Amino acid sequence: MPRESYQRRLDELRDDVVDMGDLVLTRYDAALEAAQTADADLARDVIEGDHEVNERYLALEGACTELLALQQPVAGDLRLITASFKVITDLERVADLATNLAGYGHPETGGVHPAVDLSGLGGAAGDMVADAVDAYAAADAEACREVAARDDDLDERCGDASEAVVRELLEAERARAAANGSVGGEELEDALDEVSRALLTVRDLERVGDHAVNIAARSLYMVENDDELIY
Repeated sequence: MPRESYQRRLDELRDDVVDMGDLVLTRYDAALEAAQTADADLARDVIEGDHEVNERYLALEGACTELLALQQPVAGDLRLITASFKVITDLERVADLATNLAGYGHPETGGVHPAVDLSGLGGAAGDMVADAVDAYAAADAEACREVAARDDDLDERCGDASEAVVRELLEAERARAAANGSVGGEELEDALDEVSRALLTVRDLERVGDHAVNIAARSLYMVENDDELIY
């Protein structure tokens, strides 16, 4: 493959990875909306549409493999290809988490506990992914580090949300017991289901942030051959 054609393929790979990021973030935003509004149709669209992300992932995986096999790239080109493969893997997992989030908000499940700030936490995690993809596209090392630095704040906010959910459960059950003399088994089971769903929601939002850090870490390695964020 002539060098000019090879370089064009590398540029196309980078552009296609960014396009996949746009697709995943669109689906993620739809999942947050479905979870917040208990929109069953939107939740179903997100869940059933996950195959589109999977197909995009497989196509890009094939492109990375072909470039590695046909060109045996070295140095910066090799880092671009391997970073791209890692980035699409994290994006595919963000899409999987989006399907979870859409499902948690389905009206049949009772929606997401109000103690979980879906807009705040979900928006912060999604912004991290968007900024990490932008850093990959622009080969911006400083932006990669900035994304990673925001993860501690997201983790702390997720921890606070989890504690708030459990605290509200305990307070609600204590009030019920005081009013009724006891807590019915069915009522307790429903409450535990609601709390479990809320804690899973928070966990998945935290994982979205973790995947953003992974994207930033691989992008930093691509740009500067620096693995400080990987380990």
